[in-house]
Amino acid sequence: MSIRPALLAFFSFTWRVLDGLRKVLHLILLVILFAAVIGALQTSIPIVPRHAALVVNPQGRIVEQLTGDPIDRAIADAAGEGEPETLLRDVVDAIETAKDDKRIRLMVLDVSQMSGGGLSKLQEIGAAMRAFRESGKKIVAVGEYFDQAQYYLAAQADEVYLDPLGFVFVDGYDYYRMFYKKALDKLAVDVNVFRVGTHKSYTEVYTRSEMSPEEREETTLWLNALWNSYQADVTAARKLQPGALAAYVTQLGGLVKGAEGDTARVAFAQGLVTALRTREQVSEDIKTLVGEDETTHEFHSVELGDYVAALRSEEALTPGSGKQVGVIIASGEILDGPQPPGTVGGDSTAEVIRNARYDDDVKAVVVRIDSPGGSMFASEQIYRELKALREAGKPVVVSMSSVAASGGYYIATGADEIWASPTTITGSIGVFAAIPTFQGTLGKIGVNVDGVGTTPLSGDFRLDRPLGPVARDILQSGVEHAYDVFLDRVAENRKKTAAEIDGVAQGRVWAGSDAQTRGLIDSLGTFEQAIESAAKRADLGDDYDVTYLDPQLTWREALAMEFRAAILWAGARLGIGVQQPALVRQVLDPLQREVARWARFNDPRHLYSYCPCAP
Repeated sequence: MSIRPALLAFFSFTWRVLDGLRKVLHLILLVILFAAVIGALQTSIPIVPRHAALVVNPQGRIVEQLTGDPIDRAIADAAGEGEPETLLRDVVDAIETAKDDKRIRLMVLDVSQMSGGGLSKLQEIGAAMRAFRESGKKIVAVGEYFDQAQYYLAAQADEVYLDPLGFVFVDGYDYYRMFYKKALDKLAVDVNVFRVGTHKSYTEVYTRSEMSPEEREETTLWLNALWNSYQADVTAARKLQPGALAAYVTQLGGLVKGAEGDTARVAFAQGLVTALRTREQVSEDIKTLVGEDETTHEFHSVELGDYVAALRSEEALTPGSGKQVGVIIASGEILDGPQPPGTVGGDSTAEVIRNARYDDDVKAVVVRIDSPGGSMFASEQIYRELKALREAGKPVVVSMSSVAASGGYYIATGADEIWASPTTITGSIGVFAAIPTFQGTLGKIGVNVDGVGTTPLSGDFRLDRPLGPVARDILQSGVEHAYDVFLDRVAENRKKTAAEIDGVAQGRVWAGSDAQTRGLIDSLGTFEQAIESAAKRADLGDDYDVTYLDPQLTWREALAMEFRAAILWAGARLGIGVQQPALVRQVLDPLQREVARWARFNDPRHLYSYCPCAP
């Protein structure tokens, strides 16, 4: 509906050519580096010591799927510029395997380089940790500082050691957004918004200067649901009195002042940690349990990445049963066309689902959704393929991760059954369209746009002119129709009327526990339970394999993945490892993120079902 000027198309084409050339040149560089790495290494499969501690040390955010094109990731990691991420399934699989691995005597948790990832993901790791402890093996957490996400995992350990100069910083959940109306007014930018849903609040950042009462009401509900769940889990794990954690947060200022600034002493006094000990002191204790490496003089250990590499190698050598529950990851914003991992492409994700339909070994499919939504058309493409998969006789079960809202919920409606965590953020059933026009901005510098067209619609969608009445009618009618389609999809799946769904829709965001009460999901439970449910629906019994179904990689992408793995593993051992990015690089400026988000949005009709709902 919008016109792309020839100049923009030219620059876009030029950038693609240059970017492609850059990738080729970097690939050549990686080939040279890879050759050097291979020459320095004897094997690429790490060896697990006979007696060791498993060091679980997640890097960056915990994610369902690594973000970005494999080549770009390999280049960034090799250059020390990549934003670290750790796969949730790697952490959970490692802990679950180590539970029964006789070589692993205990677990050491080091979350100093972890930067969060959603409460529901932390809860899945926490459940695996509790099962590890129940097997009779100890977990020791050690750190100089624990933020809220880090402390959630640390609290699940048998022993939590904090440095005597450390700090446990828990502050609850918040949700703040920048509002741009006054800035847009000063720039004379008109953002033309069309929406359906009294609580569909994403576009309010352009039309208001503060949070609307409706958004404030719903946000308070789901934030409290997360905070209450966090408190319940931590107080149970640390055997604290109910309300102890809330008291720690609300009284922290006075407690620290009373302790003359000694934050570590406050955490210990409040029962949040076992003792105040340095990392070196804890290390000496662990040596008595697993022994000392004579070369490094550290305790015998295997790190998470190495253990996962060994685990995956063993899995590759294990013959399959021929009966598979396929897992498809839908992680990130939903965009039109083919998209790289970390986003959900309408074409690319639909292709993976289509391949599963024609794969005789795949008997059922679990779709793991961790998405705030995005393109309405792309969501519909994915929904259609899931429906076709079901019609082909293969059960489809959705497992919701931290967020499955708006378009993320839309694609969930294509399943036979929907599972979620109590702390999943979901719902947000609504649609909007937003188109900025810049005629006022141009007028400020003396530029006026004038001309003629052959029809009343000619030029109505130009960004340098006000949207015409016909354009406005088209967009508003399109949004209303899209909302009706959304309601119909949900109503059909949930076996309710569209009017009943409308009563809990209107863009409202729900925590998983509230969504179940309102009939938007079927069951509260884990990813593992969703897989078991899919296997049961397909009558597979207990003899089946779980296989992750990913888009087919080109030879360049597959080669880049091998380079990335080899470089990261070898670099850590040769002293040329990837540099850790500065904290400031991990926390992007909100305005920059907003601009980047709109640059990615590409629905052909400018219709979006998107929710920025993440605390």
